Amino acid sequence: MGVFKIEGGHQLKGSIQPQGAKNEALQILCAVLLTPEKITINNIPDIVDVNKLIDLLRKLGVKIEKLQKGSYTFQADDVNLAYLESDQFKIDGRGLRGSIMIVGPLLARFGKGYIPKPGGDKIGRRRLDTHFEGLIKLGAKFGYSREEQFYGVEAKKLKGTYMLLEEASVTGTANILMAAVLAEGQTTIYNAACEPYLQQLCKMLNRMGAKISGVGSNMLIIDGVESLGGTEHTMLPDMIEIGSWIGLAAMTKSELTITNVSWKDLGIIPETFRKLGITVERKGDDIYIPAHTDGYEIQSFIDGSILTIADAPWPGFTPDLLSIILVVATQARGSVLVHQKMFESRLFFVDKLIDMGAKIILCDPHRATVIGHDFKSTLKATTMTSPDIRAGVSLLIAALSAKGTSTIQNIEQIDRGYENIDERLRAIGAKIERID
Repeated sequence: MGVFKIEGGHQLKGSIQPQGAKNEALQILCAVLLTPEKITINNIPDIVDVNKLIDLLRKLGVKIEKLQKGSYTFQADDVNLAYLESDQFKIDGRGLRGSIMIVGPLLARFGKGYIPKPGGDKIGRRRLDTHFEGLIKLGAKFGYSREEQFYGVEAKKLKGTYMLLEEASVTGTANILMAAVLAEGQTTIYNAACEPYLQQLCKMLNRMGAKISGVGSNMLIIDGVESLGGTEHTMLPDMIEIGSWIGLAAMTKSELTITNVSWKDLGIIPETFRKLGITVERKGDDIYIPAHTDGYEIQSFIDGSILTIADAPWPGFTPDLLSIILVVATQARGSVLVHQKMFESRLFFVDKLIDMGAKIILCDPHRATVIGHDFKSTLKATTMTSPDIRAGVSLLIAALSAKGTSTIQNIEQIDRGYENIDERLRAIGAKIERID
């Protein structure tokens, strides 16, 4: 297992371009199973989770050709359905959570879809009920082996229906949507997720011949079609990585430019960082962060009460950036309450920050109060372990701002979501070394 050795306390400078969006890639790649025709996808991030899904598709019989860095063609004209019931698939499918989204396309096109209980971050319960309840409403028969933790759905023909989702699950909406595009009749999905990445999936499916209306809203109406064709798709930049670089610039008092960020798809992310006192300037389609040599001050609510930053479904603030907000607040002027509503284990990494000297009160599994140092006391270097992708990057940002040399273990977690992060950070002046 690899580790990062980080010498903190250095200012960074330059520009950095965000990778293609991880969470979009996992949806878009599963959608290639919906057609036997060739699909070209651009701006695919070279990260562990995405590469695992590409490998899973290859084992399913999808023909995959790499055109250049980040660009591939996919053709699912000879899918190996026998692989779905093999012991190897039960191992491979557990490797990442995004594998759950192959079920909808397989069910729609071939009448059956299977998946072992998927893996992913250990950040609390992540139920699959929304996925399978939606597929059952479309007419699928559901089966589950508790002993093998293996799920399956089968249907001779899916039929459109109305459904109100229990939660606005992004992956759940994507799975149901991909099944509904080939169902007979009209399907209405109310309380659908409406994240930009879900919108991207809808736009791609419509170019393939699907009939989806209400894109960008929480009510999607899908008129089923007989078949879908090929297309070309380019993925958005990763908004989580963009938020990570904003936090990195502030914590290290660095002047950074984040290029080609697709401002129109960032929602309230820039404004949320501004509430922490961070200057986020728009320059064309770039973000410019000046060096915060005098620090940054957290705003209060208009009645003077302590600022609370909480996650919520889009267009609310993404839960994937709350870890970044929390670590950035440790050096702010003022205090903030961070409320992680969706996952009950995502804040447990704060004990590492406390070891580094941060002033954090973990109120309960969902809430933490951060009292900023205002850079009057620097964080101290330490040895730590990355528990999940987002917490791992937050600890990396803390280490880059800390005094001394830190070591981060289990960096495979970080590699799951960030492409060549050590090389890209070195290019802007970071002192970071990967040790195998």
